[in-house]
Amino acid sequence: MARSTDLVAVDVGGTNARFALAQISNGEVVSLDEPQTFATGSVSGLEAAWQRFAQSCAGELPRAAAIAVAAPLRGGEMRFTNSHWVIRPDRIARELQLDDHILINDFAAVGHAVAKAGDEHFVHISGPDEPLARTGVTTITGPGTGLGVAQLWHADGDAADYRVQATEGGHVGFAPEDRMDEAILAHVREVLPRVSTERMCSGPAIVNLAQAIARIEGLHAPSGDDRELWLGALTGTDPLAVKACDRFCMILGSVAGDLALAHGAGTVVIAGGLGLRIKDKLLQGDFARRFVAKGRFRDLMETITVKLIIHPQPGLFGAAAAFAQKRR
Repeated sequence: MARSTDLVAVDVGGTNARFALAQISNGEVVSLDEPQTFATGSVSGLEAAWQRFAQSCAGELPRAAAIAVAAPLRGGEMRFTNSHWVIRPDRIARELQLDDHILINDFAAVGHAVAKAGDEHFVHISGPDEPLARTGVTTITGPGTGLGVAQLWHADGDAADYRVQATEGGHVGFAPEDRMDEAILAHVREVLPRVSTERMCSGPAIVNLAQAIARIEGLHAPSGDDRELWLGALTGTDPLAVKACDRFCMILGSVAGDLALAHGAGTVVIAGGLGLRIKDKLLQGDFARRFVAKGRFRDLMETITVKLIIHPQPGLFGAAAAFAQKRR
């Protein structure tokens, strides 16, 4: 008889923290409730957000948790790159009254989601239109508050035998691909001497792109923040934001292609909350053209399938899947 476990799945990003009740059985996620979302800026940290979630649930919370966080998992104190939150791993069990828990990188959780989600949770972006590979290496990257990067490795012939490696690939240096990229980089460097890919390819990065494009083309400087610019870009109401979004998709294609080469990947999955929002833009072609533009390796790049994960809660689902795998 299969043994089931109830747990709380948690996905903490730079902007929002999401909580949901989940159940696992026999190494699989069998249920995931509707999530509750709290802005990280509205609570002091994980314990306060946990208490708020507990108040919204009827009855006591399970004493098991799978917690995914957008912070490096090193040392005795975790400080978020894009949030004021600080997590001390050695205090989690006591503060949250847990008997069992795991703590993983948020994009590692997305890697577990990619490994366990069905084909219906993926949309084809470019390359061969084939089902998601369940063998070899898959590169996973996606823009949100930052730029997440992870690797997924499957053993040949066994979809259940996989490993996920979290990385900080979003913080490698940005490499311009054309003269416009070079001009944008020069402008951004006036403010940020060291420009990572995340500075050019994440939710807040649209501000850098729009400001640089406005200066290069002699346009009025953008007046809104990143949320307003993304709204203007995706609704088509702000021509400058549209240009910045188009350049953003080109840069994401270049970055995803570079990561695939570095990882030796046969498949690439685009994830992240922003990745889902720009789905239609990714399908328009600039992303795909930049992805394969790798000089002597163009033929190889054209054999790589690129998918977009459209699961509504990949971080929560993946955190629960990671718990299931480790406790299988």
